[in-house]
Amino acid sequence: MDRSISIGTNAVVLPGFVDIPAGARGVVLFAHGSGSSRFSPRNNYVAQALRDAHIGTLLFDLLTAEEERIDEETRDLRFDIALLTRRLLAATHWAQARAELSQLAFGYFGASTGAAAALCAAACTPAVRAVVSRGGRPDLAGSALAEVRAPTLLIVGGDDQQVLELNRHALAQLSCEARLEIVPGATHLFEEPGTLEQAASLAAKWFVRHLTSLA
Repeated sequence: MDRSISIGTNAVVLPGFVDIPAGARGVVLFAHGSGSSRFSPRNNYVAQALRDAHIGTLLFDLLTAEEERIDEETRDLRFDIALLTRRLLAATHWAQARAELSQLAFGYFGASTGAAAALCAAACTPAVRAVVSRGGRPDLAGSALAEVRAPTLLIVGGDDQQVLELNRHALAQLSCEARLEIVPGATHLFEEPGTLEQAASLAAKWFVRHLTSLA
């Protein structure tokens, strides 16, 4: 299964891609970060690593094309965590309504501000079995952190000092199974050689451990 999709929510349509490999043990919905989209090369790299581990992926745009144009100028919508959370939950409900996806366990992968939306959404639905944040801003989830029950992995670059401190603070507020993994030598975008590969491997192992078929 590999196809383009459209997710309708509150009078807007969000395009995306869903790819479920044979024998998939679960499906992970991606919440991309600031100024990004379903075409994010970093998220797509991680998505391929998950599919190689027999985990399905669903990448979609959190903002419409017009909203993205507005955000490029104002940089406001990428920090509208409530809006991003609603969009992620809408995508989750869309997936739950599909026969080919409904029997799979669900996970969230969030990057940058998308990580906050992933955690807020996870706090709202028991359907989510695991959450992974890469270079994320979990601190922006605020009080929702204490409500998250899904096992959560926070992956941060060792040279991304400000975000690392924010993640340490967020980790202390999580009452679920949670872990902070630091990738040595990585900055915020994991652009250094080998660092994105390490992050993808950590994410795949976390999802393999926590996602199992509901059948």
